[in-house]
Amino acid sequence: MFGSREILALGTLLLISAIGAQAESIPCKLKDADHGKVCVCTADYCDYLENPIVTEDNEFALISSSKLGLRFTTSSGKFGTEEKFTVPDYVEPTPEAVNASILSRLVDKVVASAFTLESRESAITRSVTLRLDRSKTHQKMVGFGGSYTGAVTYLVENFKQTEMADHLYKSFYAEDGLGFNLMRVSIGGCDFDLEAWAYAEEEGNTQLSDMDKLDERDVGRLAQIKRLVEVSGVKNLLVKGAAWSAPRWMKTNNKWTGFGRLKREYYQTWVDYHLRWIKLMEDNGLPIWAISTGNEPLNGIFFMFFVKFMSMGWTPQTQAIWLNDYLGPALRNSEFKDIILFGNDDQRWSFPHWFKMMNYTRPNSIDYLDGLSVHWYWDEIFGNSFIEQTTKYIPDKIMIVSESCIGDKPWQAAAPLLGSWERAEKYARDYLANIKLGFNGWIDWNICLDEVGGPNYVDNTVDAPVIVNTTTFDEFYKQPMFYAIGHFSKLVPEGSIRIDAIPSNVNLDTVAFLRPDNKIAAVLFNSGRADLDISVVDSVRGNFIVNVPARSIHTLLYN
Repeated sequence: MFGSREILALGTLLLISAIGAQAESIPCKLKDADHGKVCVCTADYCDYLENPIVTEDNEFALISSSKLGLRFTTSSGKFGTEEKFTVPDYVEPTPEAVNASILSRLVDKVVASAFTLESRESAITRSVTLRLDRSKTHQKMVGFGGSYTGAVTYLVENFKQTEMADHLYKSFYAEDGLGFNLMRVSIGGCDFDLEAWAYAEEEGNTQLSDMDKLDERDVGRLAQIKRLVEVSGVKNLLVKGAAWSAPRWMKTNNKWTGFGRLKREYYQTWVDYHLRWIKLMEDNGLPIWAISTGNEPLNGIFFMFFVKFMSMGWTPQTQAIWLNDYLGPALRNSEFKDIILFGNDDQRWSFPHWFKMMNYTRPNSIDYLDGLSVHWYWDEIFGNSFIEQTTKYIPDKIMIVSESCIGDKPWQAAAPLLGSWERAEKYARDYLANIKLGFNGWIDWNICLDEVGGPNYVDNTVDAPVIVNTTTFDEFYKQPMFYAIGHFSKLVPEGSIRIDAIPSNVNLDTVAFLRPDNKIAAVLFNSGRADLDISVVDSVRGNFIVNVPARSIHTLLYN
């Protein structure tokens, strides 16, 4: 139950949301958590935001989220207006006591108090000019999405009401949710399953005789995904598959993990396995858009002492042989010849050396690849040059970040931090950096996890955009990360083209897109501790000035 404070908070958000929003929009039910604020969803209540509608040429709409508590609140204005437009930050409806024993929370409250609505006029305000030029274009976007793992399947199976699952699906894939259109699934098991598994586990089963029907674990997962498509209304779900490991009998070490590679005598069998899996999915109502050459191939070569979950090692040399002599020709001469084929599916530090060594081993082997997949986990250490060198070496490939989560590093809490705005900011920074590097899409890791960051069979716990309350299984919490991701995915549909968006200084980080409907969507990220006056200058529409609060992110939409 919610008391007077929560009712007041909800009323405040309803009032703010009413500006420029559609009648069907439902505001976040905000709740204080250990590290900030989350939005609570139950069977009978979950927040949604109808996409803003801008009809006049000089009209704009703005969706805003902030550290203090804005979550997809909307407002609107017009280009050419002399008066500065201000986005009001969230204000607590009643004073709240501060727990002095928790120093970090105390510091947050002290800093935040300097930027409340009442004090913002007297606070320090920085400024920046943002110039948008739709005549200067870059890459076309494929989309955004998340991963549907065995852990997600388990959590959804345990929801007490069907409406809970429907809210989860719509929150990510409906137009009034995050508008996702991409999804990653494992071919067999992955590290976020309840046990390691694969199809064709019977030793020596080179005919793959059990791959004419779904494994029981995929029966549940596909039923859920088909329900997701039905209730969310996602129009063009693009599903990308990746295998963590072959069955143990196909591997040199006969184990799920460790220093193990695919035996040469099973190179063709492993190709057949992939083709049979694609057909099995399609026969059961889940068309496959893309596959990769395998998840994190270096885990089974260099990191077997640290990686305890399913993995299979490849070197670029052995993968070049498998791709060039087996998978590539078989796939392109099959009924699935139009499947998109991604290479690497590992960390950026392996770029571009991986592809150079593949080509050295089998000249032109990478011509079979339509795209390159990268995982974000070491982006902050291995810089942009790894990607820049790769795009120079092999241009014109689709590039997707195919896995991301927080909690994998020794210096990070390997668990959800409920309400962490800092983790949302990390997402925003990485999305911005990679999109500006030319990436065409992004698929996050698990769409939801439990309170400890699982479940899975190796206690490999991390954070997720949605955390399920498994004490009751009757509510889940949308993290700030959920909204940070949504500021990119919600108004940037498949087919959008990145355009020039040049800020005059470092106070603003931004990207902008020309959408298929010829509207402009721009993401505006103010990570500083001061308010920011943004002078938006569009090459066609003119200009306006908007003041946004400290520690906030916004999506701008206009004609």
